[in-house]
Order: sequence, then structure tokens, then C-alpha cells
Amino acid sequence: MTGLPVPAGASTPGSRQPWPERLSAVLGPVGPARSLGPGLWRVAAEGRDLVVKVGDGVQDEAEGLRSLGRVSGAPPVPGVVLAEPGLLVSEWVDQEPRSTGHEEELGRRLASLHRAPWPEWGGGSSWVGACPVSPAVLPDGRSFYGARLLGLAARCGMVGAVSEVVERLDLLLPPTAPALVHGDLWWGNVLWGAGGRPWLIDPSVHGGHPEEDLAMLGLFGPVPERLLRAYDEVRPPENGREERVDLFRLAPVLVHAALFGGGYRRQAESILRRYA
Repeated sequence: MTGLPVPAGASTPGSRQPWPERLSAVLGPVGPARSLGPGLWRVAAEGRDLVVKVGDGVQDEAEGLRSLGRVSGAPPVPGVVLAEPGLLVSEWVDQEPRSTGHEEELGRRLASLHRAPWPEWGGGSSWVGACPVSPAVLPDGRSFYGARLLGLAARCGMVGAVSEVVERLDLLLPPTAPALVHGDLWWGNVLWGAGGRPWLIDPSVHGGHPEEDLAMLGLFGPVPERLLRAYDEVRPPENGREERVDLFRLAPVLVHAALFGGGYRRQAESILRRYA
């Protein structure tokens, strides 16, 4: 890519080599980069459009995309083209306006993802967005969610209040086997692809409870009733799902409290009062 300008912030963590040089060495000539946001670009190489992402945790994200992509019937994910420390290159997804068909298909495909057997609680990614988390594999759901909540609470000075809820997790959690969950499923990580296909990006996969993804999806915008109906046709809801929505939102709210504080801390405190 001789003669092309190097985008600002293009060096990958732990390397002084800008990613355009690395990508050119692997794939051949790379076209001009178009910024999509901090640490994110769209480029053309090998006759196709690609997305380049740099930052901590992108190798975990790449492995998460591969894990999701192996589950039959799950929402599609972009193919991983290159994954190295600090650098992820994946396929570009063409998009179209969101439709009711997209929403129903997302419900069905999420249910298919959550129906697939998964052997362990925890594991997977060491990051939720920019927040580090433990990737330890744990023996049961109470151990996993207890460790995840306490680890996040320690980052925002809320261990005492969170401990009261952790002590009650045996009573609060449904007795369900683990599923592979996306782990950071808000609307910004759903792409409305061509042909009515919803795609998932930016996962923080681990073995968890399926209700975790549904709860997170509604954290920054309502979950359409048609999506839930389509989901329930494939994977019927367990008793008490509505009463557990905020319980499964507690971890992502604590992530945001650790990163941003303010209103997210107050939101976490409100949830804690409900379940303590």
C-alpha cells in the first residue's frame, strides 16, 4: 500500500507497526481506510470490503466470532480474516433498514443459539467491551455469576451491596444448564443485514444463562414483542423469566458503572435493592 496515508491511531497494542502495513503484508494491496469510530476502519483488500479493529481483547473477540459461527442455526457473524494481538480483521456486512422480519429472525436464531448444548459455565472472553473480566471456568451457574458480579463490584466499590445478592443466587437463578451466550448483546452489536438476516458482532462469549442475552438486549432499547414470540416458539421461556430480567442486567450495568460511574451506579443500586 505504498503511497497511502497511515490512519491516525493505526498502530496495534504492543506493536509499533501500523496495521495497514501488516495487512498489506498478509493480504496484498489495501485500499484507503475509512474511519468507522475509534480504533475501527473499513478498507478494501483482496477485492472485498473488510473491517479492521485494533485494541485490547480483539483476539478474544475473534475467537468468540468463531464460536458463534460454529453453532447451527445461530445468528450469522462476520468471518474472521486475520486475528493477531491487538488486531482483528473481519468481513464487512452489507446492511439494510431494520424490519419486522429482521426482528423475528433474530428471535428464532438467538433461540437456536441458546438451545445448543454447551459444556461449561464461564470461560470465553476476558473482556466485556473495554472492561476486563475473568475467563475462569466454574462448576455451576451460582459460582459463575457470583464471581462475575463480585469481580465487577470490586471495580466500582460496591462489593458489600453486591455480596447480599450473591448470597441469594441459589434462590434467584433458574436451574438450567449453560448455553453459549453472546455476552454483550445490545442493539449496537446487531447488524440488520441484507435479505432480512440479523448479524451479531463484538461478542464477549462465555457459558451462561440464555436469559442473559435477552436481558442485555433490552438494556438500551425495548425488545419487540414479535422478537420474544419468535424466540419462545423455538425455546419456550422458563417460569419467572420476567422477574429475572433485572437480575441478568446487573452484570452489564456494573460494567458500565465501572467504566463510567454516574447514573449506571445508581441503576445498579436500584437493582441490588430489588434482589437483596
